[in-house]
Amino acid sequence: MSDTEHLDLQSVLDDIYAAVEPRRGEGKVADYIPQLARIDPKSFGMAIVTVDGKVFSVGDAAVPFSIQSISKVFTLTLALGKHGERLWKRVGREPSGSAFNSIVQLEHEGGKPRNPFINAGAITISDLILAGHTPREVIGEILRFMRMLADDEDISIDPQVAKSEAATGFRNAALANFMRSFGKLDHPVEHVLGVYFHHCAIAMTCVQLAKAGLFLANNGQQPGTGHSIVSRQRARRINALMLTCGHYDGSGDFAYHVGLPGKSGVGGGIMAVAPGKAAVAVWSPGLNENGNSQLGSVALEMLANRTGWSVFGA
Repeated sequence: MSDTEHLDLQSVLDDIYAAVEPRRGEGKVADYIPQLARIDPKSFGMAIVTVDGKVFSVGDAAVPFSIQSISKVFTLTLALGKHGERLWKRVGREPSGSAFNSIVQLEHEGGKPRNPFINAGAITISDLILAGHTPREVIGEILRFMRMLADDEDISIDPQVAKSEAATGFRNAALANFMRSFGKLDHPVEHVLGVYFHHCAIAMTCVQLAKAGLFLANNGQQPGTGHSIVSRQRARRINALMLTCGHYDGSGDFAYHVGLPGKSGVGGGIMAVAPGKAAVAVWSPGLNENGNSQLGSVALEMLANRTGWSVFGA
C-alpha cells in the first residue's frame, strides 16, 4: 500500500481550504499585465492528482487561469526532447539570485541566462524550439503537448492575455534584443517573443495543470497511458531545476518551507511534484514580494506538513 492510499487527501485539502479561507485576497495581483490585473484576488483553487490517477480538488480548481511561467517547465521538456544536453550550452542551471526579468546579470554573463525559468532563459528556450519551424507551428505544438499531457482538448491560449503581454512586454523585448546583440538568439526577436508570450498565456485549471505535471512525479511516464514523456533521469533533472530555480529568487525559501520541486507563475499558480506520489496545482492570484502566489505557497507548506511529502525525507 502506498502512503497516498492511507492518506485522506480530500480531507487534507478541505482542511487547507478552511485554513486559508479567512486570508483569501492576500498578496498583490500582477497588475503590470493588464489582463491579469482584472482577476478576482480572492480566487483560490487546489488539486492533487495521484500517480494511480485519483483526483482531489477544492475551491476554484475547475476555473481556468493564466499559467504564465509554469509553462516554462513544459517548453523546457520539449526543447530537451529536440536538442538534448546540447541545450545547456545556451542556458545555465544555476539559481539567479536576481529578479526574474533582470538585465544586469545577463550583461555580466555575456547574454547566457542563468537558468531556463527566468524570463531570459525561457526566451532562449523559445528560440531553441523554433528551429526549423514558424512561430505558429511552435505555438500549436506547445498547445498540443499540454492537451496530451492533461488528456484534455479544452486547454487553450487566452488571446487577450497574449495581446496584453505583447503590448506591455518591453522588458522582455529588451532581454531578447540584448541576447540577440550577443549573438545568442538564432531567430528574429519578434518571432521568439511571439512564441514566448503565447505559451505564457495558456489558460488551465488546477486539475488540468496537476494532470499535465504528473509525468514528473512518475519517472517521466504518463501514468494513465504508460506513455514515456521523458526518461527517468530527465524527469529527475527537470525536478531538480524546479526545486532550485522554480520560484525565482524565492526558490530557496520555497524549498525550505515546502520541500517539493515546483514552478510558480505570476498568474498566481504553482505546480508542485511529489515524486512517486502525486502532482499538485494551486491557484491564488495574490503574489508575495518574489512574484510567487502568497496563499499558494502557504497551502503547499500545509500540504507538505500534513502528508509528510518532501524530497528531503518524510
